Amino acid sequence: MRLYWPWGGRSRRVTERNIELAFPGVSVAERERLAINSLCATGELAAEMGHVWLRPWESVLRLVKSVEGADLITSAQAAGRGVIVLAPHIGNWEVIGLHLGSLGKVVSLYEPPKLQALGPMIEQARQRSGAELVPTDSRGLVRLLKSVKGGNISGILPDQAPGDVNSGENVEFMGIPCFTPTLASNMIRRTGALAVFGMAERVPGGFALRYFLAEDDIYDDDTLTSLRAMNRGVERCVNYCAEQYQWEYKRFRVRPRQGPGVYDDL
Repeated sequence: MRLYWPWGGRSRRVTERNIELAFPGVSVAERERLAINSLCATGELAAEMGHVWLRPWESVLRLVKSVEGADLITSAQAAGRGVIVLAPHIGNWEVIGLHLGSLGKVVSLYEPPKLQALGPMIEQARQRSGAELVPTDSRGLVRLLKSVKGGNISGILPDQAPGDVNSGENVEFMGIPCFTPTLASNMIRRTGALAVFGMAERVPGGFALRYFLAEDDIYDDDTLTSLRAMNRGVERCVNYCAEQYQWEYKRFRVRPRQGPGVYDDL
C-alpha cells in the first residue's frame, strides 16, 4: 500500500477526502500519515481474510489476545434479553462476528457478495462458530426480529449506507451529515434488545476485542436522536484506532442530495 500511495487512485482520493472532513483540526502531515496507515490497514485486512475465513474457529480464536466487555452480552443472555451488537467497519469485523457465536445463539443478515463464487465460502466461514445467516429480505428480517425478541444475539453493521432511500436518514457522523441506516435503531426499539458496540482492533500477533454499551439515547423513540447516538458510538470506535477504520468507503454521502456531494470532484 505504501508503494501504491504515490500513484493515487480512487481509494487514496476518497480516504484523503474522508479524513480531511473527519479531522479538520489536524495538520496536513498528520492527515497524510493517517491516510497512508489506513490504506496499509486495509491491505492487512485483505491479507488476513484467508486465515479468518478458512482456518478452523479454534485457530482463529488463538489470535484473540484479549476480550473486554463480553460480560455485557453474556449477562444479558443469562437474563433472557436479546442483544444487538453494532460492529462498524474497523479492524477486522469478521472476527467480531465469529466471536459472538461463542457467546450465545447468533442470527445475522447476510447479503451475498457481487462475486458469486465467494458466496458459499463466506457463508460457511461466518457460520462455523455457531452463527446462523438469514437473507436480507422480508423473510430474513422477520426471522431476525423473532430471534432477537427471543433473547438471542444479532450483529449489524451500523455504518454502511443502505441502497434504499427509505432505509436511512441524514445525521451527523464526525460532525458531517451522512446517510445513516435505520435498521439497527428500529430493531433495538422493536425488540427491547441491549445495544452493544463491538470491535476487533488489530494488535501485534492478533486482535484485541472490545465490547461497550451504546448511549442511552440509542433507545429513544425519536429516530434522529437514536441515530445520532449510534453514530457517536461509531466515533468512539474510531477514536480507539482511527487508522483501522475503512476510510476508503464513501461514508459521507447524503441521500437525498443536499447540495453538491463531497465526492463529486474525485
